[in-house]
Amino acid sequence: MAELGQHEGAQDLEKKIEETRQRFNSEFVQDSTDKYDSRDVERLQTDDALVEGYLTWRIYVVEDALKMIDESLQWRKEYGVNEITEGTIPRWMFETGAVYLHGYDKEGNKIFWFKVKLHVKDAKTILDKKKYVAFWLERYAKKEPGMPLTVVFDMAESGLSNIDMEFVKYIINCFKVFYPKLLSKMIIVDMPWIMNAAWKIVKSWLGPEAISKLKFASKSEVQTFIGPEYLPPHMGGTDPFKYSYPPLPDDDFKTPICENGPIVSEDETESKEGEMESRDALESSFNSEVAVKPKKVNFLEDSVKAEDNDRGDTSARTRGARKPLTTFKGPLLDVSPAEELSFGSGETEKKCLIILSNVTKNQVAFKVRTTAPEKYRVKPSSSCCEPGASVDIVVSLHGGSQASPQDRFLVMAAEMDNAGSQELAQFWKEVPKAKIMEHRLRCHVLECVKPTASPLRDSPVDTGSSGHHDLDTALMRMMNCNSRLEQKLNTCLWVQKVLMVLVLVLVMLNLQCLYLLATAQRPS
Repeated sequence: MAELGQHEGAQDLEKKIEETRQRFNSEFVQDSTDKYDSRDVERLQTDDALVEGYLTWRIYVVEDALKMIDESLQWRKEYGVNEITEGTIPRWMFETGAVYLHGYDKEGNKIFWFKVKLHVKDAKTILDKKKYVAFWLERYAKKEPGMPLTVVFDMAESGLSNIDMEFVKYIINCFKVFYPKLLSKMIIVDMPWIMNAAWKIVKSWLGPEAISKLKFASKSEVQTFIGPEYLPPHMGGTDPFKYSYPPLPDDDFKTPICENGPIVSEDETESKEGEMESRDALESSFNSEVAVKPKKVNFLEDSVKAEDNDRGDTSARTRGARKPLTTFKGPLLDVSPAEELSFGSGETEKKCLIILSNVTKNQVAFKVRTTAPEKYRVKPSSSCCEPGASVDIVVSLHGGSQASPQDRFLVMAAEMDNAGSQELAQFWKEVPKAKIMEHRLRCHVLECVKPTASPLRDSPVDTGSSGHHDLDTALMRMMNCNSRLEQKLNTCLWVQKVLMVLVLVLVMLNLQCLYLLATAQRPS
Protein backbone atom coordinates (compact mmCIF):
# COMPACT_ATOMS: atom_id res chain seq x y z
CA MET A 1 0.00 0.00 0.00
CA ALA A 2 2.83 2.39 0.82
CA GLU A 3 4.50 1.68 -2.53
CA LEU A 4 1.18 2.26 -4.30
CA GLY A 5 0.75 5.59 -2.52
CA GLN A 6 4.27 6.68 -3.47
CA HIS A 7 3.62 5.70 -7.10
CA GLU A 8 0.41 7.71 -7.20
CA GLY A 9 2.20 10.67 -5.57
CA ALA A 10 4.93 10.54 -8.22
CA GLN A 11 2.33 10.46 -10.98
CA ASP A 12 0.51 13.46 -9.49
CA LEU A 13 3.81 15.37 -9.33
CA GLU A 14 4.56 14.57 -12.97
CA LYS A 15 1.12 15.86 -13.95
CA LYS A 16 1.69 19.07 -11.97
CA ILE A 17 5.08 19.61 -13.63
CA GLU A 18 3.63 19.06 -17.10
CA GLU A 19 0.65 21.33 -16.37
CA THR A 20 3.01 24.06 -15.14
CA ARG A 21 5.09 23.87 -18.31
CA GLN A 22 2.09 23.91 -20.64
CA ARG A 23 0.44 26.84 -18.90
CA PHE A 24 3.71 28.78 -18.77
CA ASN A 25 4.15 28.34 -22.53
CA SER A 26 0.58 29.31 -23.36
CA GLU A 27 0.01 32.10 -20.82
CA PHE A 28 3.45 33.72 -20.46
CA VAL A 29 5.89 32.84 -23.23
CA GLN A 30 3.52 33.40 -26.17
CA ASP A 31 2.55 36.86 -24.94
CA SER A 32 6.12 38.17 -25.07
CA THR A 33 9.26 36.40 -26.18
CA ASP A 34 11.48 39.29 -24.99
CA LYS A 35 10.61 38.97 -21.30
CA TYR A 36 12.93 36.03 -20.64
CA ASP A 37 16.32 34.65 -21.56
CA SER A 38 15.76 31.76 -24.00
CA ARG A 39 18.26 29.64 -22.03
CA ASP A 40 16.14 29.91 -18.90
CA VAL A 41 12.96 28.99 -20.81
CA GLU A 42 14.71 25.98 -22.33
CA ARG A 43 15.96 24.85 -18.92
CA LEU A 44 12.45 25.12 -17.51
CA GLN A 45 11.25 22.73 -20.24
CA THR A 46 13.91 20.09 -19.51
CA ASP A 47 14.76 20.33 -15.80
CA ASP A 48 12.08 18.59 -13.72
CA ALA A 49 13.86 19.42 -10.44
CA LEU A 50 13.67 23.15 -11.23
CA VAL A 51 9.90 23.08 -11.82
CA GLU A 52 9.42 20.86 -8.78
CA GLY A 53 11.31 23.41 -6.69
CA TYR A 54 8.88 26.20 -7.63
CA LEU A 55 5.88 23.93 -7.03
CA THR A 56 7.16 22.76 -3.64
CA TRP A 57 7.87 26.31 -2.49
CA ARG A 58 4.31 27.26 -3.47
CA ILE A 59 2.72 24.16 -1.86
CA TYR A 60 1.94 22.64 -5.30
CA VAL A 61 -0.45 25.43 -6.29
CA VAL A 62 0.26 25.80 -10.03
CA GLU A 63 -1.14 29.34 -10.23
CA ASP A 64 1.22 30.59 -7.50
CA ALA A 65 4.18 28.68 -8.96
CA LEU A 66 3.62 30.30 -12.38
CA LYS A 67 3.72 33.80 -10.86
CA MET A 68 6.94 32.89 -9.09
CA ILE A 69 8.51 31.50 -12.30
CA ASP A 70 7.51 34.63 -14.23
CA GLU A 71 9.06 36.96 -11.64
CA SER A 72 12.18 34.81 -11.32
CA LEU A 73 12.88 34.54 -15.06
CA GLN A 74 12.31 38.27 -15.58
CA TRP A 75 14.83 38.98 -12.81
CA ARG A 76 17.39 36.64 -14.39
CA LYS A 77 17.17 38.50 -17.70
CA GLU A 78 17.17 41.98 -16.11
CA TYR A 79 20.34 41.22 -14.13
CA GLY A 80 21.94 39.13 -16.88
CA VAL A 81 22.46 36.25 -14.45
CA ASN A 82 23.55 33.84 -17.20
CA GLU A 83 26.35 36.22 -18.18
CA ILE A 84 27.55 37.13 -14.67
CA THR A 85 31.15 36.03 -14.15
CA GLU A 86 33.96 36.92 -11.80
CA GLY A 87 35.23 39.38 -14.44
CA THR A 88 31.93 41.29 -14.68
CA ILE A 89 31.90 42.18 -10.95
CA PRO A 90 34.02 45.12 -9.72
CA ARG A 91 37.17 43.74 -8.10
CA TRP A 92 36.80 45.92 -4.98
CA MET A 93 33.63 44.02 -4.04
CA PHE A 94 35.53 40.74 -3.85
CA GLU A 95 38.31 42.44 -1.90
CA THR A 96 35.99 43.76 0.84
CA GLY A 97 34.99 40.26 1.97
CA ALA A 98 31.46 41.43 2.84
CA VAL A 99 29.89 38.39 1.14
CA TYR A 100 31.40 34.95 0.53
CA LEU A 101 30.90 31.19 0.81
CA HIS A 102 32.91 29.25 3.37
CA GLY A 103 32.48 26.21 5.62
CA TYR A 104 29.51 23.99 6.48
CA ASP A 105 26.88 23.87 9.21
CA LYS A 106 26.14 20.78 11.31
CA GLU A 107 23.70 19.48 8.71
CA GLY A 108 26.32 19.64 5.97
CA ASN A 109 24.95 22.76 4.25
CA LYS A 110 27.37 25.34 2.82
CA ILE A 111 27.47 28.64 4.75
CA PHE A 112 26.83 31.95 2.95
CA TRP A 113 28.39 34.71 5.08
CA PHE A 114 27.21 38.34 5.20
CA LYS A 115 29.55 40.59 7.20
CA VAL A 116 27.05 43.35 7.95
CA LYS A 117 29.61 45.81 9.37
CA LEU A 118 31.34 45.93 5.95
CA HIS A 119 28.18 47.03 4.13
CA VAL A 120 27.59 50.74 3.65
CA LYS A 121 24.40 52.02 2.04
CA ASP A 122 25.23 53.66 -1.30
CA ALA A 123 22.71 54.21 -4.11
CA LYS A 124 25.52 54.35 -6.70
CA THR A 125 26.75 50.82 -5.99
CA ILE A 126 23.51 49.04 -5.05
CA LEU A 127 23.07 47.47 -8.53
CA ASP A 128 26.60 46.04 -8.50
CA LYS A 129 26.03 44.71 -4.99
CA LYS A 130 22.88 42.95 -6.10
CA LYS A 131 24.72 41.37 -9.03
CA TYR A 132 27.49 40.37 -6.63
CA VAL A 133 25.00 38.39 -4.50
CA ALA A 134 23.53 36.86 -7.67
CA PHE A 135 27.04 35.81 -8.74
CA TRP A 136 27.58 33.78 -5.55
CA LEU A 137 24.11 32.20 -5.58
CA GLU A 138 24.30 31.24 -9.25
CA ARG A 139 27.82 29.88 -8.81
CA TYR A 140 26.74 27.71 -5.90
CA ALA A 141 23.49 26.54 -7.53
CA LYS A 142 25.49 25.26 -10.53
CA LYS A 143 28.23 23.63 -8.42
CA GLU A 144 25.90 21.99 -5.87
CA PRO A 145 22.48 21.51 -7.56
CA GLY A 146 19.77 20.65 -5.06
CA MET A 147 21.94 21.41 -2.00
CA PRO A 148 20.56 24.17 0.27
CA LEU A 149 22.53 27.05 1.79
CA THR A 150 22.68 28.32 5.36
CA VAL A 151 22.82 32.14 5.41
CA VAL A 152 24.60 33.78 8.35
CA PHE A 153 24.27 37.50 9.01
CA ASP A 154 27.26 38.37 11.19
CA MET A 155 26.04 41.50 13.02
CA ALA A 156 29.18 41.97 15.14
CA GLU A 157 30.25 45.64 15.40
CA SER A 158 27.40 46.72 13.12
CA GLY A 159 24.99 49.62 13.64
CA LEU A 160 22.07 51.39 12.04
CA SER A 161 24.34 52.87 9.37
CA ASN A 162 25.00 49.35 8.07
CA ILE A 163 21.32 48.46 7.63
CA ASP A 164 20.16 48.89 4.02
CA MET A 165 16.54 47.75 3.95
CA GLU A 166 16.38 47.71 0.14
CA PHE A 167 19.42 45.43 -0.03
CA VAL A 168 18.09 43.15 2.73
CA LYS A 169 14.74 42.87 0.93
CA TYR A 170 16.60 41.91 -2.25
CA ILE A 171 18.47 39.14 -0.40
CA ILE A 172 15.18 37.87 1.03
CA ASN A 173 13.64 37.81 -2.46
CA CYS A 174 16.62 35.87 -3.82
CA PHE A 175 15.71 32.96 -1.54
CA LYS A 176 11.96 33.55 -1.52
CA VAL A 177 11.44 33.87 -5.30
CA PHE A 178 14.57 33.59 -7.46
CA TYR A 179 16.16 30.46 -5.96
CA PRO A 180 13.37 28.27 -4.52
CA LYS A 181 14.37 25.64 -1.96
CA LEU A 182 17.94 26.99 -1.81
CA LEU A 183 17.57 28.32 1.74
CA SER A 184 18.15 25.89 4.62
CA LYS A 185 18.02 28.53 7.36
CA MET A 186 18.93 32.15 7.96
CA ILE A 187 20.84 32.82 11.19
CA ILE A 188 21.10 36.35 12.63
CA VAL A 189 24.09 36.36 14.99
CA ASP A 190 24.69 38.87 17.78
CA MET A 191 22.08 41.39 16.68
CA PRO A 192 22.20 44.75 18.55
CA TRP A 193 18.95 45.52 20.39
CA ILE A 194 18.65 48.81 18.54
CA MET A 195 17.96 46.86 15.30
CA ASN A 196 14.97 44.92 16.63
CA ALA A 197 12.47 47.12 14.83
CA ALA A 198 14.26 46.70 11.50
CA TRP A 199 14.28 42.91 11.77
CA LYS A 200 10.59 42.79 12.64
CA ILE A 201 10.02 44.31 9.19
CA VAL A 202 12.36 41.73 7.66
CA LYS A 203 10.35 38.90 9.26
CA SER A 204 7.21 40.21 7.59
CA TRP A 205 8.96 40.05 4.20
CA LEU A 206 9.89 36.39 4.65
CA GLY A 207 6.29 35.22 4.69
CA PRO A 208 4.90 32.09 6.36
CA GLU A 209 6.74 29.67 4.05
CA ALA A 210 10.15 30.87 5.21
CA ILE A 211 9.58 32.40 8.66
CA SER A 212 10.45 29.09 10.35
CA LYS A 213 13.90 29.23 8.73
CA LEU A 214 14.83 32.49 10.51
CA LYS A 215 16.96 31.96 13.63
CA PHE A 216 18.21 34.62 16.07
CA ALA A 217 21.29 33.50 17.99
CA SER A 218 23.84 34.90 20.39
CA LYS A 219 27.55 34.04 20.14
CA SER A 220 27.05 31.02 22.39
CA GLU A 221 23.80 29.86 20.77
CA VAL A 222 25.17 29.87 17.21
CA GLN A 223 27.17 26.72 18.02
CA THR A 224 23.84 24.90 18.11
CA PHE A 225 23.79 25.25 14.31
CA ILE A 226 27.49 25.50 13.33
CA GLY A 227 30.43 23.64 14.83
CA PRO A 228 33.38 25.63 16.24
CA GLU A 229 35.65 24.43 13.40
CA TYR A 230 33.69 26.67 10.99
CA LEU A 231 33.09 29.64 13.32
CA PRO A 232 35.44 32.64 13.60
CA PRO A 233 37.11 33.34 16.98
CA HIS A 234 34.81 36.29 17.75
CA MET A 235 31.90 33.82 17.74
CA GLY A 236 33.72 31.42 20.03
CA GLY A 237 34.97 29.25 17.18
CA THR A 238 38.38 27.90 16.17
CA ASP A 239 38.29 28.46 12.40
CA PRO A 240 41.61 30.10 11.37
CA PHE A 241 40.16 31.13 7.98
CA LYS A 242 40.79 34.74 6.99
CA TYR A 243 39.15 36.03 3.84
CA SER A 244 41.45 37.25 1.08
CA TYR A 245 41.06 37.69 -2.66
CA PRO A 246 42.08 36.22 -5.05
CA PRO A 247 41.34 33.31 -5.24
CA LEU A 248 37.69 32.73 -4.45
CA PRO A 249 37.41 31.03 -1.04
CA ASP A 250 34.81 28.30 -1.68
CA ASP A 251 36.96 25.60 -3.31
CA ASP A 252 37.51 23.39 -0.27
CA PHE A 253 38.60 20.20 -2.06
CA LYS A 254 42.15 19.01 -1.33
CA THR A 255 44.30 16.02 -2.15
CA PRO A 256 43.21 13.02 -0.07
CA ILE A 257 45.48 10.67 1.84
CA CYS A 258 46.30 7.33 0.24
CA GLU A 259 47.22 4.16 2.13
CA ASN A 260 50.90 5.12 2.13
CA GLY A 261 50.36 8.60 3.52
CA PRO A 262 49.71 11.98 1.88
CA ILE A 263 49.91 12.06 -1.89
CA VAL A 264 52.71 14.27 -3.18
CA SER A 265 51.53 17.12 -5.36
CA GLU A 266 52.74 17.55 -8.93
CA ASP A 267 54.96 20.51 -8.00
CA GLU A 268 56.59 18.58 -5.16
CA THR A 269 57.14 15.62 -7.49
CA GLU A 270 58.98 17.83 -9.98
CA SER A 271 61.16 19.38 -7.28
CA LYS A 272 62.03 15.93 -5.89
CA GLU A 273 62.93 14.70 -9.37
CA GLY A 274 65.24 17.70 -9.76
CA GLU A 275 66.85 16.96 -6.40
CA MET A 276 67.39 13.34 -7.40
CA GLU A 277 69.01 14.37 -10.69
CA SER A 278 71.33 16.82 -8.89
CA ARG A 279 72.25 14.23 -6.30
CA ASP A 280 72.97 11.63 -8.99
CA ALA A 281 75.23 14.07 -10.85
CA LEU A 282 77.07 14.89 -7.61
CA GLU A 283 77.61 11.22 -6.77
CA SER A 284 78.89 10.47 -10.27
CA SER A 285 81.67 13.05 -9.84
CA PHE A 286 82.98 11.19 -6.77
CA ASN A 287 82.57 7.63 -8.07
CA SER A 288 84.66 5.98 -10.73
CA GLU A 289 81.58 4.48 -12.34
CA VAL A 290 79.06 6.76 -13.99
CA ALA A 291 75.80 6.78 -12.08
CA VAL A 292 72.86 5.71 -14.18
CA LYS A 293 69.88 8.06 -14.09
CA PRO A 294 66.65 6.46 -13.00
CA LYS A 295 64.39 5.77 -15.93
CA LYS A 296 61.38 8.11 -16.12
CA VAL A 297 58.37 5.85 -16.52
CA ASN A 298 55.42 7.17 -18.48
CA PHE A 299 51.89 7.04 -17.13
CA LEU A 300 50.74 4.09 -19.21
CA GLU A 301 53.60 1.87 -18.05
CA ASP A 302 53.13 3.03 -14.48
CA SER A 303 49.43 2.20 -14.51
CA VAL A 304 50.06 -1.25 -16.00
CA LYS A 305 52.58 -2.03 -13.24
CA ALA A 306 50.17 -0.72 -10.63
CA GLU A 307 47.44 -2.98 -12.02
CA ASP A 308 49.75 -6.01 -11.82
CA ASN A 309 50.67 -5.18 -8.23
CA ASP A 310 47.11 -4.51 -7.14
CA ARG A 311 45.45 -7.43 -8.92
CA GLY A 312 46.26 -9.80 -6.10
CA ASP A 313 44.95 -7.64 -3.26
CA THR A 314 41.90 -6.02 -4.92
CA SER A 315 39.48 -8.37 -3.21
CA ALA A 316 41.25 -7.81 0.12
CA ARG A 317 41.02 -4.01 -0.29
CA THR A 318 37.33 -4.02 -1.16
CA ARG A 319 36.35 -6.59 1.47
CA GLY A 320 34.10 -5.00 4.07
CA ALA A 321 33.52 -1.84 2.00
CA ARG A 322 29.94 -0.66 1.64
CA LYS A 323 28.72 -1.33 -1.92
CA PRO A 324 26.98 1.54 -3.74
CA LEU A 325 23.33 1.11 -4.74
CA THR A 326 22.82 4.17 -6.96
CA THR A 327 24.61 5.48 -10.07
CA PHE A 328 25.22 8.89 -11.59
CA LYS A 329 25.36 8.77 -15.41
CA GLY A 330 28.16 11.09 -16.50
CA PRO A 331 29.49 12.01 -19.96
CA LEU A 332 32.84 10.26 -19.31
CA LEU A 333 32.30 8.08 -16.25
CA ASP A 334 29.35 6.52 -14.50
CA VAL A 335 29.87 7.13 -10.76
CA SER A 336 28.45 4.86 -8.08
CA PRO A 337 27.07 5.94 -5.62
CA ALA A 338 25.25 8.82 -7.23
CA GLU A 339 25.13 11.28 -4.32
CA GLU A 340 26.56 10.18 -0.98
CA LEU A 341 28.99 7.88 0.82
CA SER A 342 27.60 6.33 3.99
CA PHE A 343 29.81 5.90 7.07
CA GLY A 344 29.00 4.80 10.62
CA SER A 345 30.69 4.31 13.98
CA GLY A 346 31.18 0.54 13.73
CA GLU A 347 34.29 -1.11 12.31
CA THR A 348 32.25 -2.55 9.43
CA GLU A 349 30.93 0.92 8.52
CA LYS A 350 34.26 2.72 8.00
CA LYS A 351 34.82 1.73 4.36
CA CYS A 352 32.93 2.79 1.26
CA LEU A 353 33.33 1.81 -2.36
CA ILE A 354 33.26 4.23 -5.30
CA ILE A 355 32.90 2.47 -8.66
CA LEU A 356 33.92 4.39 -11.80
CA SER A 357 32.86 2.97 -15.18
CA ASN A 358 34.32 4.34 -18.42
CA VAL A 359 31.53 5.01 -20.96
CA THR A 360 33.80 6.46 -23.67
CA LYS A 361 35.95 4.90 -26.40
CA ASN A 362 39.14 6.38 -24.99
CA GLN A 363 41.14 6.01 -21.82
CA VAL A 364 39.88 8.31 -19.04
CA ALA A 365 42.13 9.74 -16.32
CA PHE A 366 40.55 10.36 -12.93
CA LYS A 367 41.46 11.67 -9.49
CA VAL A 368 39.56 11.99 -6.23
CA ARG A 369 39.78 14.99 -3.90
CA THR A 370 38.13 15.73 -0.55
CA THR A 371 37.45 18.57 1.88
CA ALA A 372 38.93 16.51 4.75
CA PRO A 373 42.15 14.83 3.53
CA GLU A 374 43.33 14.26 7.10
CA LYS A 375 40.37 11.92 7.76
CA TYR A 376 40.18 9.72 4.69
CA ARG A 377 42.40 7.29 2.80
CA VAL A 378 41.60 6.77 -0.86
CA LYS A 379 43.02 3.98 -3.00
CA PRO A 380 43.57 4.51 -5.82
CA SER A 381 43.12 8.28 -5.62
CA SER A 382 44.53 8.93 -9.08
CA SER A 383 44.78 6.61 -12.06
CA CYS A 384 43.08 5.86 -15.37
CA CYS A 385 40.25 3.67 -16.62
CA GLU A 386 40.29 1.75 -19.90
CA PRO A 387 37.35 1.99 -22.37
CA GLY A 388 34.41 -0.07 -21.13
CA ALA A 389 36.22 -0.99 -17.90
CA SER A 390 35.47 -0.19 -14.25
CA VAL A 391 37.69 0.83 -11.34
CA ASP A 392 36.93 0.18 -7.66
CA ILE A 393 38.05 2.98 -5.33
CA VAL A 394 38.09 2.27 -1.60
CA VAL A 395 37.48 5.24 0.70
CA SER A 396 38.23 4.45 4.34
CA LEU A 397 38.26 6.47 7.54
CA HIS A 398 41.76 6.92 8.93
CA GLY A 399 42.44 5.76 12.50
CA GLY A 400 39.86 6.99 14.97
CA SER A 401 38.41 9.64 12.64
CA GLN A 402 34.65 10.09 12.39
CA ALA A 403 32.77 10.99 9.23
CA SER A 404 30.82 14.25 9.15
CA PRO A 405 27.98 15.55 6.92
CA GLN A 406 30.25 18.52 6.13
CA ASP A 407 32.78 16.28 4.36
CA ARG A 408 32.67 16.22 0.56
CA PHE A 409 34.42 14.29 -2.23
CA LEU A 410 35.12 15.48 -5.74
CA VAL A 411 35.61 13.01 -8.61
CA MET A 412 37.43 14.60 -11.55
CA ALA A 413 37.76 12.89 -14.94
CA ALA A 414 39.15 13.81 -18.35
CA GLU A 415 39.47 11.90 -21.62
CA MET A 416 43.02 11.03 -22.71
CA ASP A 417 43.50 11.11 -26.48
CA ASN A 418 47.18 10.07 -26.49
CA ALA A 419 47.38 8.01 -23.32
CA GLY A 420 50.50 6.10 -24.27
CA SER A 421 52.74 9.14 -24.46
CA GLN A 422 51.41 11.14 -21.53
CA GLU A 423 52.31 11.20 -17.87
CA LEU A 424 49.45 11.71 -15.44
CA ALA A 425 50.92 14.77 -13.70
CA GLN A 426 51.66 16.50 -17.00
CA PHE A 427 48.24 15.55 -18.38
CA TRP A 428 46.37 17.22 -15.51
CA LYS A 429 48.46 20.36 -15.95
CA GLU A 430 47.67 20.66 -19.65
CA VAL A 431 44.05 19.48 -19.89
CA PRO A 432 41.61 22.40 -20.41
CA LYS A 433 39.19 22.95 -17.55
CA ALA A 434 36.24 22.80 -19.96
CA LYS A 435 37.08 19.16 -20.74
CA ILE A 436 37.13 18.04 -17.10
CA MET A 437 34.06 16.25 -15.76
CA GLU A 438 33.40 16.95 -12.08
CA HIS A 439 31.02 15.06 -9.81
CA ARG A 440 30.56 15.76 -6.11
CA LEU A 441 29.66 13.29 -3.38
CA ARG A 442 28.62 14.20 0.14
CA CYS A 443 29.04 12.12 3.29
CA HIS A 444 26.11 10.57 5.13
CA VAL A 445 26.56 9.58 8.76
CA LEU A 446 24.62 6.43 9.54
CA GLU A 447 22.25 6.63 12.48
CA CYS A 448 23.10 4.76 15.66
CA VAL A 449 20.90 1.83 16.63
CA LYS A 450 18.32 2.88 19.23
CA PRO A 451 18.40 0.71 22.40
CA THR A 452 15.36 -1.53 22.95
CA ALA A 453 14.84 -0.36 26.52
CA SER A 454 16.32 2.60 28.30
CA PRO A 455 15.79 3.83 31.86
CA LEU A 456 16.25 7.38 30.56
CA ARG A 457 13.52 7.25 27.90
CA ASP A 458 11.44 9.80 29.83
CA SER A 459 14.41 12.15 30.13
CA PRO A 460 14.25 15.43 28.19
CA VAL A 461 17.63 14.55 26.69
CA ASP A 462 17.00 12.76 23.37
CA THR A 463 18.88 9.43 23.39
CA GLY A 464 17.46 8.45 20.00
CA SER A 465 19.17 7.74 16.72
CA SER A 466 20.03 11.19 15.46
CA GLY A 467 23.74 11.70 15.02
CA HIS A 468 23.37 15.45 14.56
CA HIS A 469 22.34 16.37 18.12
CA ASP A 470 24.68 18.86 19.61
CA LEU A 471 26.25 18.02 22.97
CA ASP A 472 25.80 21.59 24.17
CA THR A 473 22.07 21.43 23.42
CA ALA A 474 21.77 18.15 25.32
CA LEU A 475 23.60 19.62 28.31
CA MET A 476 21.40 22.70 28.27
CA ARG A 477 18.32 20.50 28.24
CA MET A 478 19.72 18.46 31.12
CA MET A 479 20.42 21.65 33.06
CA ASN A 480 16.87 22.85 32.44
CA CYS A 481 15.59 19.49 33.63
CA ASN A 482 17.71 19.72 36.79
CA SER A 483 16.45 23.23 37.37
CA ARG A 484 12.85 22.07 37.16
CA LEU A 485 13.55 19.15 39.50
CA GLU A 486 15.23 21.51 41.95
CA GLN A 487 12.19 23.79 41.89
CA LYS A 488 9.89 20.83 42.57
CA LEU A 489 12.17 19.66 45.38
CA ASN A 490 12.16 23.13 46.96
CA THR A 491 8.38 23.15 46.74
CA CYS A 492 8.21 19.76 48.44
CA LEU A 493 10.56 20.93 51.20
CA TRP A 494 8.44 24.03 51.75
CA VAL A 495 5.27 21.92 52.02
CA GLN A 496 7.07 19.58 54.42
CA LYS A 497 8.05 22.52 56.64
CA VAL A 498 4.48 23.81 56.67
CA LEU A 499 3.18 20.37 57.63
CA MET A 500 5.73 20.11 60.45
CA VAL A 501 4.60 23.49 61.81
CA LEU A 502 0.96 22.36 61.65
CA VAL A 503 1.84 19.14 63.50
CA LEU A 504 3.62 21.12 66.21
CA VAL A 505 0.62 23.44 66.56
CA LEU A 506 -1.71 20.44 66.89
CA VAL A 507 0.56 18.86 69.50
CA MET A 508 0.60 22.11 71.50
CA LEU A 509 -3.18 22.36 71.32
CA ASN A 510 -3.55 18.76 72.49
CA LEU A 511 -1.20 19.39 75.38
CA GLN A 512 -3.13 22.51 76.35
CA CYS A 513 -6.43 20.61 76.25
CA LEU A 514 -5.00 17.85 78.43
CA TYR A 515 -3.80 20.48 80.91
CA LEU A 516 -7.20 22.13 81.06
CA LEU A 517 -8.92 18.77 81.59
CA ALA A 518 -6.50 17.85 84.39
CA THR A 519 -7.04 21.23 86.06
CA ALA A 520 -10.84 20.89 85.87
CA GLN A 521 -10.82 17.41 87.43
CA ARG A 522 -8.52 18.42 90.38
CA PRO A 523 -10.55 18.70 93.66
CA SER A 524 -10.88 22.19 94.93
